[in-house]
Amino acid sequence: MNDSSTSPSEAILGASALAGGLAYQQLLREVLDEALAEEREAVRAAADVLVHTFQAGGLLYIFGSGHSHMFAEEAFYRAGGAVQVCPVLKPPYMLHAGAVRSTRLERESGHAEEVLAGYRFDPARDCMLVVSNSGVNPLPVEVAQTVKSLGLPVLAITSRRYADSVARSGPRLHDVVDVVIDNHCPPGDALVSLDEALPATGPASTVVGLALLNTLIVEACALQLQRGGRPQVFLSANMPGARDHNEAVVAELSEVIPHL
Repeated sequence: MNDSSTSPSEAILGASALAGGLAYQQLLREVLDEALAEEREAVRAAADVLVHTFQAGGLLYIFGSGHSHMFAEEAFYRAGGAVQVCPVLKPPYMLHAGAVRSTRLERESGHAEEVLAGYRFDPARDCMLVVSNSGVNPLPVEVAQTVKSLGLPVLAITSRRYADSVARSGPRLHDVVDVVIDNHCPPGDALVSLDEALPATGPASTVVGLALLNTLIVEACALQLQRGGRPQVFLSANMPGARDHNEAVVAELSEVIPHL
């Protein structure tokens, strides 16, 4: 572990004393431990927003472009996951429909309206989570701004250090949302330097960010139960009673979640 004067996310390079994979595992644990420990208050603040959505019968919308679209898929229709989740999934902004094109589009302005078309946002009940590791691309920033202008509270998972390191004009994601959960990942999202002539390798933002996402959802479900509500959670399809249980909750939400 690092000494108290150096955080894990500042001691990314120089792990040559360990084999490549072991170096990655150690550094990943350190970043994950740092993020989980230091973002407890932010997760709780975000859970306070989310529990209102759950209690009111609203939806948590989740958007990310590029690799960050996996956050929306992770939380949606998930065994052990919250029922009241609607992913914002538009193929041109995801990897499978063209990775190079999706990267170009997320760096352009003016696509937020197209991304959000077809979703029914209710500012009295819903909230949104926007995920962007770098936090500087126009698309996630503009999606957050657009949804916020509609009256929805907006949460983010992002890396403040990455965002602050990029020399680009315009607001960062963490500047425009209501609650920021920092993933504590380094600029460039790679933990291990294997050789001075090679780019660093070993991305961390998905592993750390998904842990923060599921922590947020579980925390919101726990708060809902504490406040007299009953969290709605999907069962794994192979568990006893799962079919009837899942079909019942899907029937309630299929009109407002287009991906069901």
